[in-house]
Amino acid sequence: MAISLFSNALLGQDVDTGLKDHADFPIGTAIRIETLTRDAELQALQKKNFNSVTSASDMKMNRILPKEGEYQWDRVDSILDYAHKNNQRLFGHNLIWHSSTPTWVKQKALKDKKWMAAFMKEYIYTYVGRYKGQVKAWDVVNEGLESAGGAMRETIWYKTLGKDYIAKAFTYAHEADPDAILFYNDFNIERDTVKLKATLDLIQDLRSKGVPISGIGFQMHIRMDIPDEVIANALKKASETGLQIHLSEVDIIFNTHDDTRNGGVQVYNELTEEMKLAQSDKYKNLVRMYRSIVPKEQQFGITLWDFTDRDTWINPFFNLKDWPTIFDEYLQPKPAYFGFLEGLKVKL
Repeated sequence: MAISLFSNALLGQDVDTGLKDHADFPIGTAIRIETLTRDAELQALQKKNFNSVTSASDMKMNRILPKEGEYQWDRVDSILDYAHKNNQRLFGHNLIWHSSTPTWVKQKALKDKKWMAAFMKEYIYTYVGRYKGQVKAWDVVNEGLESAGGAMRETIWYKTLGKDYIAKAFTYAHEADPDAILFYNDFNIERDTVKLKATLDLIQDLRSKGVPISGIGFQMHIRMDIPDEVIANALKKASETGLQIHLSEVDIIFNTHDDTRNGGVQVYNELTEEMKLAQSDKYKNLVRMYRSIVPKEQQFGITLWDFTDRDTWINPFFNLKDWPTIFDEYLQPKPAYFGFLEGLKVKL
């Protein structure tokens, strides 16, 4: 009964507006352009609620350059066209990420480090240069640190080029588009204090060398059991850098995992009314913390990583049944939607 009354009371409000209409910073979502454009209902929800888009997969290196010398621009062009037609910001995700580095690149890099250095520069110049002035910002380096703790991740980029690959990637991106906002993006930094410190130390080192880094991306794939106080502390410390802060891949799960593919642990087998309300509060609190802790001039925005339980990446990747988004599998708003909305509207 409580959940019904809660939903009915809020469903009567703002029926002609979406989340974006109640925010003074961009509200974004990850999209799969082919899924979106062939699903009218999904597209209507996206247009109503969001004014920023991030491609879930199609702007990563393995899609852009699957074979040597064969750049594939069609999918990115279609995403850009969608963003322009619907007056939405396009966020570039991403330039350098170990998990989307094509096999052919890894094979050549192991044989020739000089080739790898030249390739990274050519790739970033070509890609960022092509979309100069059209992609507002980029995740230049994604997940450069290990999943837990503060060590550098032993990627093909690190092994062949050393830690300096990060600085060079940012430098090349800035040279290709001096007006683009450039982010370092990672996960678990909202709860792993050692990894957060390592991230902030990395950023401070880059800035001390004059590297043009503009922002910090908190992926925010969070669990219900992560204390709000821990998240608030992370946002506060990151904000002290003065850089742009992007909550870049937000979803909130009930179950748990070990950060690896198929590494899910199914703690909850069904979504109860109480769980729905608790998730709603968690979304509300996250949005409220972002608004109250991050200074206005540093609020780049909040991006959800998929916005329906039907399309979430969580379940197939971790082999779970979870409910991490703000719309259910039937594309109906969950209490989480209204919690997010209240987080935007509550007076601080």
